[in-house]
Amino acid sequence: MGLPNPVPDWLDTAEYPFEAKYFSVPAGKMHYIDEGEGEPIIFVHGNPDWSFSYRKQIKGLVGAHRCIAVDHIGFGLSDKPADWSYLPKEHAANFEALMESLDLQDASIVVNDWGGPIGLSYAIAHPDRIKRIVLHNTWLWSVKSDWYYRGFSGFAGGPIGKFLTTNFNFFAKVILKAAYAVKPRLTPAIHQQYLAPLALRSSRKGNWVFPRQIIGSSDWLAELWSKVSAISNKPTLILWGEKDIAFRKPQLELWKKTLKTAEVHTFADAGHYPHEEKSEEVTAFIKEFLHRV
Repeated sequence: MGLPNPVPDWLDTAEYPFEAKYFSVPAGKMHYIDEGEGEPIIFVHGNPDWSFSYRKQIKGLVGAHRCIAVDHIGFGLSDKPADWSYLPKEHAANFEALMESLDLQDASIVVNDWGGPIGLSYAIAHPDRIKRIVLHNTWLWSVKSDWYYRGFSGFAGGPIGKFLTTNFNFFAKVILKAAYAVKPRLTPAIHQQYLAPLALRSSRKGNWVFPRQIIGSSDWLAELWSKVSAISNKPTLILWGEKDIAFRKPQLELWKKTLKTAEVHTFADAGHYPHEEKSEEVTAFIKEFLHRV
């Protein structure tokens, strides 16, 4: 394994010792990692994290699998253009272009937060390429009629949220931490790995566009949900934090109702990022699932 060249001075290379690769899309250079050999596993992150959040799963699985994890434009080690739209549909187009360039077959896909719609949009369009699905606290449908999501989208993605995130890195500083069930698990050292890629005010546009698009991309989300049957029979593992402030029991129940054969494990003491808070357990569940199914 190798590291980015040059290595950012903030990057914890012990935690994240992976070789940097880059794929060009119209918006800029999109960073990803591609480690190991064997049946591929694709990891797709949400907001405001990046491929770093899957580092422990990658380390645990890379001995038997080819592990691929992308940083969306505006996140992690990818370019952060100020003049790009950052619409989820455009992120999905970038992700699809990368996946098609890699020409993967029989891949498993692991998604969380906005990684759900972005990653699963590819699975829906190319079900022949995706063998298994792993879901961490995510969704795939319109929530425009839900007051809870309208309120969060209006705040975090509206003028106040835009101001706070642009000027004070609010989403990564405050909302990220609030999404943990056990706050001390987000240590200052690990938190820094999420704050540092967004150190510049000009780099934070993606952080407030994503929450705005919870409602703004309702039509796209509804379109994806209308095609969910393309993946509803795929072997699926759901690993769900029960203390999530974003996706709660009703969202989990909708997944269970739709993906009737899904294997479900919940964590009573984890929030929005179970792969961070319960990394050892999550890695073990995924490893066993991939071996058995």
